[in-house]
Amino acid sequence: MKRFEIKGRIDELDFLRGFALLGILLLNVIALLDITTPSPDSAGETYQKMLYLFAEARFFSIFSFLFGIGFYMFISRANAKGRNGYLLFLRRLLVLFGFGIVHSFFHPGEALTIYAVCGLLLLPMYKVKREINLIVAIVLLVLFSMMGIKGLLPLPYILLGIATGQFTFIEQLAKHRKAIIVSTIIITVLAAASLFYQYQYAPAAPFQLFILEGTNDPIMEQASTYMKIGVWNSSLVTFAYIGILLVLLQAEWIRKLLKPLQALGKMALTNYIGQTVLVLIAGHWMNLFKSIGLMESLSLCIGILVFQMLFSVIWLKYFVMGPLEWIWRAATYFQWPPLRRQKQKLNG
Repeated sequence: MKRFEIKGRIDELDFLRGFALLGILLLNVIALLDITTPSPDSAGETYQKMLYLFAEARFFSIFSFLFGIGFYMFISRANAKGRNGYLLFLRRLLVLFGFGIVHSFFHPGEALTIYAVCGLLLLPMYKVKREINLIVAIVLLVLFSMMGIKGLLPLPYILLGIATGQFTFIEQLAKHRKAIIVSTIIITVLAAASLFYQYQYAPAAPFQLFILEGTNDPIMEQASTYMKIGVWNSSLVTFAYIGILLVLLQAEWIRKLLKPLQALGKMALTNYIGQTVLVLIAGHWMNLFKSIGLMESLSLCIGILVFQMLFSVIWLKYFVMGPLEWIWRAATYFQWPPLRRQKQKLNG
């Protein structure tokens, strides 16, 4: 199969990574600070329903899909330069696994180790025909979604990302503008219908987070059904989000407006781990553990995200990549890559 040589950084991927980080933090903060259950008939109860309607199993799915695209791009670029792309990617996965192990001591539900393991398992799929990868990914995605197994979803999403890379779809977005708009409209309608269906099963009262089954409590059982439906329709909502953002990014003024989001995504590894660091620092500093509700956690998340976007924009003015991205690259290639931006010299 002919390999497509990928040149340059694809901005849309950074926008999507940044967008994924927004939703990931909203959910991760709940476990990190052991957020209390909201009171009945409160803003926190409404927010809880909306969070598990619009965010749960959506944003980590985007991140998984993007990891698969990056998987394909990394090996393809390395091979095009005459390097051993497989060996380099194995090193890259090993370093990522190391980051994940350290991160897991502070955030047991972290995703980096999962991505490293999935990347290793899917490494042989790089040489498989794109049509086969696409079919296998869709079958597994449907199967795992219908079974309600959220923990297995990264595998088909990553494989779907690999297939997307093989089809060179991302590199040719401009050529597929009309197709993107039409498909986004269709999938958004389907996603909206699935969300409406899911909301019919919204719990009648707030539920204890992470304790949803085996309680013999009708509210907990209802919450479990509500979240399982959220796994079933995850692919529809996930790709509706992706499609909507890609359509919006076709307008230059929106790209400029969302520049901070792009900077956030360009330093995705640094900001993903940085979110845990910032949440835990805030938790210890302000004594937030088990003492704040969901609405307060939303305010905290907004503050952290604004800080991270500003920090990312400023950092990237002086450096070419994030600090953890720099370490990741250095450990992968066994050499120190340039970090500081070179000042352009004026002629004359």
